[in-house]
Amino acid sequence: MAQPKSSETTLIALDSLAAAPHDTYDILIVGTGATGLVAALRAHFNGLRPLLIEKSTHLGGASAVSGGGVWIPNNHLSQHAGIKDNIPNALKYLETIIDDVGLASSRERKMAFLIEGPKMVKWLEDQGFEWVHSTGYPDYYVESEGGAVGRTIEGKVFDLKKLRDWEDLMLKRKAAKPFAMYTHEYPFMVTFKQTWEAFGTFLLIILRTMFRGFLGRWPVTLGMSLVAQLLLLIKLRDIPVWRQCPMVKLHIEDDRVAGVVVKKNGAETLIRAKRGVLLCAGGFAKNAAMRQEHTKGPVSAKWTAVPDGDMGDAIHAGQAVGASVALLDEAWWGPTFVHPTSGETHFALIERSLPHSIIVDSHGERFMNESQSYVDCGHAQYQRHETVPAIPAWLIFDSQHRNKYVLWKYAPGKAPEEAFESGLITKGGTISELAGKIKVSAEKLSLTVQRFNAMATLGKDEDFHRGEYVYDQYFGDSSSKPNPNLGPLVKAPFFAIQVWPGDLGTKGGLLTDEHARVIREDSTPIQGLYAAGNCSASVMGRTYPGAGGTLGPAMAFAFIAMDHMASLAKT
Repeated sequence: MAQPKSSETTLIALDSLAAAPHDTYDILIVGTGATGLVAALRAHFNGLRPLLIEKSTHLGGASAVSGGGVWIPNNHLSQHAGIKDNIPNALKYLETIIDDVGLASSRERKMAFLIEGPKMVKWLEDQGFEWVHSTGYPDYYVESEGGAVGRTIEGKVFDLKKLRDWEDLMLKRKAAKPFAMYTHEYPFMVTFKQTWEAFGTFLLIILRTMFRGFLGRWPVTLGMSLVAQLLLLIKLRDIPVWRQCPMVKLHIEDDRVAGVVVKKNGAETLIRAKRGVLLCAGGFAKNAAMRQEHTKGPVSAKWTAVPDGDMGDAIHAGQAVGASVALLDEAWWGPTFVHPTSGETHFALIERSLPHSIIVDSHGERFMNESQSYVDCGHAQYQRHETVPAIPAWLIFDSQHRNKYVLWKYAPGKAPEEAFESGLITKGGTISELAGKIKVSAEKLSLTVQRFNAMATLGKDEDFHRGEYVYDQYFGDSSSKPNPNLGPLVKAPFFAIQVWPGDLGTKGGLLTDEHARVIREDSTPIQGLYAAGNCSASVMGRTYPGAGGTLGPAMAFAFIAMDHMASLAKT
């Protein structure tokens, strides 16, 4: 990737108010996550003049702290890796796993995503973005018709210092300098003590990070690589970005969206957009009132992995001009740990899937396959809570689990005293003692553990079929025989952590068509208004097809929106 031309020229594009008030751009893009950045790059490529606005002081939004996976079937990187895929197979997969949720996941929208997504991936590469294939990552329902392994891609390890004067502007993970690790390497990081393959991958990650650091670089992967690479491309093209510039409302002229009223430096300013406005400012994961209004069952803005600021601004703005909405009761759910004193959250992707652990409700009984996809876990927890209190549920595990595997930020084998003292982890010398401490029936929990242990020894979960699916096994321990996801809970002491239905963001919002145009209740488009990402109702409906099923469609529909705007006659 090329270096920036100079700090002086690129700074002109950032936060500039040199232009007169009521300035006019071709396209105004609300939000600087991966969706907005792709949109701005595509608009610029199409010969249009875009403006990016961001209400925060930092750029990147939830994309920057995400896993950074991008799910795009039939992309060229997967093809080069030997993955046999095509649009009919991918469409069959989506039609099989997505229930009828109406226009949000119409056949036209599915086809638009499947056709344009691979083009977007290749075009970004041609612009200088560096991808890698997420080796071996399976679709979450790979056994379903059309399912496949290897549809996920992600950004290559990237030196954050290439951003130079923009380095500090990007939203970053809480860890000061996290490991330069790819998504498909994460399972090996957690189980590094168990196999030579896992240990070798663990060493590779350490060496990759340390070597680049020794050379004076700041190597980043995952969402940080995704956003940082896109930001560098934005910077190189001098595409204007205004921070601390919240949207106040959409501006209507002649029955079409013709701009946005923003608040900048304490004053409201109208920014006109000749071709239209793209809303891609996230969902409403941090808006407690909206979540309580639309979610059936307990919900909290404190359980989400999404950073502050995700308040539903774009959804409200769209509704104010007549937009239709859908799927507001949905989110990209997943089992989540919440630190009782710091409030820090951890999306428990792997811990629950490993041997020597189960998840139980308040009665001490299992209610799901703990290793299934995280969205399905969230749905299962809410469904269980309708009849038995299951929010929070409990992850129960023994000392084998603690000695073998990484647990959140705690290395295997170490007694996490801080976790015990804070109340994050509860410890008991026996299952009955543990049950008493977490106020669960000792009799029922003991019976649950006894039954699970018997099944784990045989390697077959007769109750919920844990470990029988490719996705389950991907996050298991390959050294555990005969089932990588099952292992008895027999070694004291025993432990428990509360499990909440957290999320990676909400997935309901403005209804859009196959061109990403926002539509009204009567299905007619609102001229000049487009939406993509978590402020729009997801094309994936209530399910999650594979790793990157959030970012992939979001970026693809941003790409689609810009091409549609470019096709319009100049107004």
